[in-house]
Amino acid sequence: MESVINKPIPDTAPPEVARFLNKNLEGAHNYLVNLTRLNDIRYINKFLESANQQLPLEGRFAGCVEVSQRRKERILKKYPKPFNKLYYGADFLVKRVWPKLPYLRGSYFALTQGRNRVVSEMETYGRLYSCGFRLVDTIEHEEKLYFIAEKTGEPAYNTEATYGPLINLRRVGQHGKLFKVYKMRTMSPYSEYIQQFIYERNGYDGGDNFKDDTRITTLGQFMRKYWIDELPMIWNLVRGDLKIFGVRPVSAHYLSLFPEEFQEYRKKFKPGLIPPVYVEVPNTFDEIWQIEQRYLEAYEQAPLKTDLHYLGKAFYNIFIKRVRSS
Repeated sequence: MESVINKPIPDTAPPEVARFLNKNLEGAHNYLVNLTRLNDIRYINKFLESANQQLPLEGRFAGCVEVSQRRKERILKKYPKPFNKLYYGADFLVKRVWPKLPYLRGSYFALTQGRNRVVSEMETYGRLYSCGFRLVDTIEHEEKLYFIAEKTGEPAYNTEATYGPLINLRRVGQHGKLFKVYKMRTMSPYSEYIQQFIYERNGYDGGDNFKDDTRITTLGQFMRKYWIDELPMIWNLVRGDLKIFGVRPVSAHYLSLFPEEFQEYRKKFKPGLIPPVYVEVPNTFDEIWQIEQRYLEAYEQAPLKTDLHYLGKAFYNIFIKRVRSS
């Protein structure tokens, strides 16, 4: 690896990239530059954790990656039709799917040493944030994404980071207790670390989702539309973490966006598999917690009657009005 700490930008950097790096590193007291693609690094997180440990707070790290979308464009452009799509399909299965399969991923890394693997843009950002960085700036040049990240703290060292097709996510349950919700993956790996980043960049879509949430994959959009991703949550229902109808189990960050008084009130109740936003569809973010508050206040007065009433309306909206998740 070509790494430099507080030294001139390597001569191997193209002029446009060198200008980008100099612009963002000028004035930084400490910085580290590595122009090896993340795609070719065997242990990406260990590498980023090491970079983090070499830098003080507010130190900057510069690197590059070939993101999956540019890889796709490169392959489709390089080979003639229809062979380009066949090659891309095989490349996707071998370089993107195989490394994520439980019990089989070890053989992939043994054969390839992790070189030339497929990494999405959102996964890159998620890994950076999980390793104690925040994104400062990016530039694309010759099919590579060059990035500048700033150290904000220590790495999470999360050995349970979501990577495979079946994931578990920490959610706030009754009485504020954290528990793991089981779902099928619909987002890029490490997406849970950039929820705040997406919120600050895009805001909300007027409903209960982030606007233009690029963390969601194409397959993930399909699974969300038909609730396939939520099937593993039945296990949470069996375990008693959830009830059939109730407020959606949300992350600590998402909960923090609600009014503080409502946050504490919401924690008194067990979350549900089917949320009240299927009964009253929100048009703004504020409407989400207002809808939940109306439901919880009614539930507090008459639990069984309220759940049956809301459940009937939810089924009507889902199966007759075709209300869908996104």
